[in-house]
Amino acid sequence: MQTYQYSAISKDGAKVSGVIEAFDEFAAVASIKETCSVVTKIQAVEQKGLLTRDVFTPKIKERDLAVMCSQFAIILGAGLPMVRAVELIARQTEDRRLKELLDQVAGDVAGGVSLAHSFETRSSVLPVTFVETVRAGEVSGTLDSSFRRLHAYYDRASKLKGRVQAAMAYPIFTMIVAVIVVAIIMVKAVPTFVTSFSEMGTALPWPTRILIAASSFCSAWWPVMAAVLIGIILAWKLWGHSDDGQIKQHRWLLRIPVMGKLSLMRTASQFAGTTAALLAAGLPVLNAMDIVSRVLDNRAMGHDLSLQLPRLEEGKPLAACLRDCPDFPDLLVEMTGVGEETGTLEHTLDVVSDYYDNETQLKAQKAVSLLEPAIICVLAVIVVVILLAVYLPMFSMYGSIM
Repeated sequence: MQTYQYSAISKDGAKVSGVIEAFDEFAAVASIKETCSVVTKIQAVEQKGLLTRDVFTPKIKERDLAVMCSQFAIILGAGLPMVRAVELIARQTEDRRLKELLDQVAGDVAGGVSLAHSFETRSSVLPVTFVETVRAGEVSGTLDSSFRRLHAYYDRASKLKGRVQAAMAYPIFTMIVAVIVVAIIMVKAVPTFVTSFSEMGTALPWPTRILIAASSFCSAWWPVMAAVLIGIILAWKLWGHSDDGQIKQHRWLLRIPVMGKLSLMRTASQFAGTTAALLAAGLPVLNAMDIVSRVLDNRAMGHDLSLQLPRLEEGKPLAACLRDCPDFPDLLVEMTGVGEETGTLEHTLDVVSDYYDNETQLKAQKAVSLLEPAIICVLAVIVVVILLAVYLPMFSMYGSIM
């Protein structure tokens, strides 16, 4: 798919501009003419290469999106005009990027541009789910309800992410501290003992010789080791921002014990929750799946879903298409089928999303309960090995004296 930037004149005579994705320029013009009478300018947007992507540009936090959507729902529900609502929320927003964005959107809306169109053209950090749900709410005249659904969706996603991060924070902190402590011992403390052992002039046991060799290697080569490690991390990050690299990395993530299961359940929850929100906003299943395939955190599963879009367009059931996606959980597939057969797909997926939210939290807590003692055991073994390597020569010397 190619991205095109365009300027056009709408059917009511207003000048509009924006971006659109299409297979070629002819398809883009055809799509634009569905809502506009004349296309005055269209050009392909140059795709960013691997080294020119905004690798370190952070997205808007889900918590901030949840707060903003809640404010929109309350203010619009109170009957205030759209321009006034955007201006009020801009003044109350603490996030600098969101504040600047809302100030620009307020100007666009005052000039007659739709809210969704302004959000889409003004910012690349807003999720597609957000923009399309707002667009659907404008078309159906239920914008306040759309913002309530978006608030519930982002609030739930933010809380789940926070709980998982909080559960994993202590084990990660412990591992980092352990690595730093061991590195300091190997580079600073062990060389001091080496000098003492050399003055003894006695034969050293093999654990001590191994420890001394490892310490000497770390002391001599630590700048090179650090540079190689940083280089590997940067290369991995850059490769992960290419489409192919991201898909492969996320596919590998699903195969990692424990972490892969957590990623799978979190993505299943995201799929179900996002789909339910889009369907509730009035989007057809095909359009909803097109959006969901682009916003799933696990890009491998998103790619698999995108390959099923032609089959959905042919009229195949969603559950049948999900069944051919290798990594989607069986429960999610079967419950999707039940929702389609009973005509309650939106409600069913909402329930499934809650289920996977709870399962993700429980799995994270279980993983932490197993990881903490494992880390302590590994640290204990490392400490015992270092102590033995240091004290064995002393015991040998003491034995020879006695």
